[in-house]
Amino acid sequence: MENPKKKYPPCFGRLETVFPMGPDGLRHTPDSCFACSDKTECLRAAVRGAEGTKVRGEKIDREYKSGHIGFFSLWSKRKQLHRQLQHPVETGQKGRGE
Repeated sequence: MENPKKKYPPCFGRLETVFPMGPDGLRHTPDSCFACSDKTECLRAAVRGAEGTKVRGEKIDREYKSGHIGFFSLWSKRKQLHRQLQHPVETGQKGRGE
């Protein structure tokens, strides 16, 4: 959990900075982040919010493409992610409108 009194670097929790998409289509942490003492907390913050929904959506798509889940599971999981974005109070996450 983020400490409100602690001073974080400007990149803290920014998904595309601390967990960008690599050329292989997967997300990777840059080497520069490994030296940071806040890396674990930062990555958790990046994937916790609305931007993190994008990461969860990418994971669902990979599961479907690899054959690990069927179409109805894909549809159900995508609908659940959409609901999380639309109703952040119920899921405890921040949505787009906040």
